[in-house]
Amino acid sequence: MPHTTHTIPLRHRPPLTLGRRALVMGILNVTPDSFSDGGTHDAVDAALAHTRQMLAEGADIIDIGGESTRPGSEPVPVQVELDRVIPVIDAIRAAGITTPISIDTMKPLVAHQALEAGADIINDVKGLQGAAEMVEIAAIMQAPVIAMHWDRLWTAETDPMPEMIAWFRTTLATAHGAGLDPTCIILDPGFGFTKTLNQNYSILRQLPELTQAFPGNAILVGTSRKSMIGKLLDNQPGERLSGTIATNVQAYERGGHIFRVHDVRPLSDALRVAEATLYSPT
Repeated sequence: MPHTTHTIPLRHRPPLTLGRRALVMGILNVTPDSFSDGGTHDAVDAALAHTRQMLAEGADIIDIGGESTRPGSEPVPVQVELDRVIPVIDAIRAAGITTPISIDTMKPLVAHQALEAGADIINDVKGLQGAAEMVEIAAIMQAPVIAMHWDRLWTAETDPMPEMIAWFRTTLATAHGAGLDPTCIILDPGFGFTKTLNQNYSILRQLPELTQAFPGNAILVGTSRKSMIGKLLDNQPGERLSGTIATNVQAYERGGHIFRVHDVRPLSDALRVAEATLYSPT
């Protein structure tokens, strides 16, 4: 389906332009326990080196997270999360890297301090339906928000798309009520979060319904190395590149704009080929 177009302003950088060209968000986990790459980039030097590598491979945005949301993970104290992410943001900006940074957190204080340090976007896994201060900080700082769907009340019997659309309407109403432009909210279906295998693939299949329900909002897709691939193919996170490529290309063809991935080069290439197929090589 044709992609909707969006221009999302950033405070200190040129706006994000979203449309037919897919943007690739490189994942930078500075945690010891993330499900796929925990402990790999949790030192500042290693994080900076991996940032440079992802940028060289085609990343358009760097997403920094200091707390794992994998099933069974333990909550991280605010100060611990700050100690993980702020030095990395400082190092990236000190190195002269101006690429947009999103801060992947559910804690308002971490979001605020990350924005002050040079991040541009809040990536809120609770979709502005967690701590009330999160939307207030986004509004004060005029920061775009990636609002992920994570409804802990879902069951295996939940009809995914109607419930997700209703849930996101609440998110956008919350943003509007706080003085944050709802068109600066990027919607993330939250693949894998309280969703069954069937629900995950149903959401992927029905993604055009989400873009039609919210034509003023861009869509972010995060399926990289997730269990929806592993359960289907019976493989481990490091073996899920092919499945990740397939799900991302399917999501792009259904209207997705931003793709959050671990493996930047293969996904960037695959999405560029999908764009050439859908529109034209030129």
